[in-house]
Amino acid sequence: MEVSVVWSFVYLALRRSLELILRCSQSAEAKEIEILVLRQELAVLRQHPRARLQPADRALLAAFSRLLPRPRWSVFLVQPETLLRWHRCLVRRRWTYPSARMGRPPLPDDLQQLIVRLARENPRWGYQRIHGELLRLDIRVSASSIRRVLRAHGLDPAPRRVQTSWR
Repeated sequence: MEVSVVWSFVYLALRRSLELILRCSQSAEAKEIEILVLRQELAVLRQHPRARLQPADRALLAAFSRLLPRPRWSVFLVQPETLLRWHRCLVRRRWTYPSARMGRPPLPDDLQQLIVRLARENPRWGYQRIHGELLRLDIRVSASSIRRVLRAHGLDPAPRRVQTSWR
């Protein structure tokens, strides 16, 4: 946050100093600013075959745009749409949220199939019993994960998995 405050102060100081220079020479103010803008754009174009404006260049051109009358804005290298795109990109970078899922990763498919198979082949086994059998196979899965897998596959808990009949 301190860096943004420093940059905003530098931008404000630059703008005020440019305004002071223009107030001293009212007769040729637009021409002087236009020459400064063109020099800045020329410096940017000499850096790379395709114009790549750095944040400092963008701030300088924005400060110059505040001082030039609107009819003279045609000297700028960028268009108003470009300024809006810069702003959208800035907002997009600032307000991003993690796209990765939070929490534990899901169980592998083969392990889920093993849990479902154990539950279907042994309908009287509950979550704890399946958990114990998996521990015997050196597979560490919690009982709550087993419950979650069985619910996802449409299997009820152990007593309700078996249909009781009068036979």
